[in-house]
Amino acid sequence: MDTAAYWIDRLGLEKHPEGGFFRETYRSEEAVDGPALPDRFGGSRAFCTAIYFLLEGSDFSALHRIRSDEIWHFYAGAPLTVHVIAPDGDHSTAVLGRGPEAGETFQAVVKAGCWFGALVGGTTSYSLVGCTVAPGFAFEDFELANRHELLVRYPQHRVLIERLTRETG
Repeated sequence: MDTAAYWIDRLGLEKHPEGGFFRETYRSEEAVDGPALPDRFGGSRAFCTAIYFLLEGSDFSALHRIRSDEIWHFYAGAPLTVHVIAPDGDHSTAVLGRGPEAGETFQAVVKAGCWFGALVGGTTSYSLVGCTVAPGFAFEDFELANRHELLVRYPQHRVLIERLTRETG
């Protein structure tokens, strides 16, 4: 039973605002006090959080950014390409999968403040991954990309930005 529908049902995944499906699997009971964190957080955060994230090949994870580093872990399905645009405009990719001979890796890190989104390697497949965030994820730290604003800031990445955003403006 290695299908997207199987994993969505089996893991109890729900729609995610960036695309795909997710379920939080861990949120530490302890938190870091706001004054101990960089100012960008504006308050306390859990030490760490983790989720399952499933992306079907016909969908994409829209460009977004968060205020923490995020570690991606590959579990099942087709390879997943994570596209990252750093604040200085540098574009990089990480391909999550189980084929090191093809340049795939089981883990990849997206640094805090970078724009990132993802695509599955095949429109009829899916990728099941996990994401670990520290300090822990909070939706107030999440920003979904505005296509127009990113095109103004990073015109050299027009094709990628248009592919990994849902708005038309």
